[in-house]
Amino acid sequence: MVPWILTAIAILATVLIVVLYRFRIRTFLNGILNRIDDAIAGKSSQVPYTESLDSAITERLNQFLSIRQEQTDQSQKERDILKTYLSDISHQTKTPLANIVLYSELLLEQKGLDEKSRKIAGKIASQAEHLNFLVKTLAKASYQELGMIAIHKEEVSVDGLILTALDSYQKRFQEKQMRAEYVPSGLTCSCDFAWTKEALENLLDNAVKYSGEGTAIRIKVTAYEMFVRIDIADEGIGISEEEQGAIFQRFYRSAAVKDKEGLGIGLYLVREILIREEGYIEVFSAPGEGSTFSVFLRRQ
Repeated sequence: MVPWILTAIAILATVLIVVLYRFRIRTFLNGILNRIDDAIAGKSSQVPYTESLDSAITERLNQFLSIRQEQTDQSQKERDILKTYLSDISHQTKTPLANIVLYSELLLEQKGLDEKSRKIAGKIASQAEHLNFLVKTLAKASYQELGMIAIHKEEVSVDGLILTALDSYQKRFQEKQMRAEYVPSGLTCSCDFAWTKEALENLLDNAVKYSGEGTAIRIKVTAYEMFVRIDIADEGIGISEEEQGAIFQRFYRSAAVKDKEGLGIGLYLVREILIREEGYIEVFSAPGEGSTFSVFLRRQ
């Protein structure tokens, strides 16, 4: 046979072997990628057990999935336990703290109380209020981490929602000689009553905290085609334009309010609640000119 023909056959055979080898490698790698995709999706891959590398890799991935599932289940159990503990702590401390505050206030109202006793009673009331704030803040900080924001939407009276939230702050309004202005709207919206009330109370808390004595909080409701808009406007210190995008971040606190009690949880929680209800929040403010927080809730 002519030498060049033998050379050509040898070259062709070599190319064919290389092509087949690369095809087998690519097929093998594609199979591994598919098994990794299954592992990412949490699905076990089923292949006949052999002594091949493919089978060994699949077996290792299945073992990894099994371990990860056990860890996930254990983590969920721990989260459920923490949620139970947190709920119990919040519930069991609420009444004793309220009673301590009430009794200390009654004590301060007693006639003939000497100055030293009055000062001690005042400190008891102050510390009880501070402890109550810490317990509430702990609960709020844990809502998102423990998956406690479970939204159950229903048709809700906007007036009932706002008036219930306002009722929680009557004492704070009286202490700072503030007034709340609201004209009932007769509208309804689609939301979770308890969580939305929590969001509105957080906004009212900020409005009272950052406003001066004798000022007003004005609440206005506007109906749109798809949303109900609730404006909560105060006459407080206001927020700079540079900070308005940051105030909804968790634990963010402006340098202008470092002397006020708080951990930067409230507005973050408000936004998280509204997102889950398919709503949103906007802020309009300027330093020294007060702030208006606009809550948008779905109508249907």
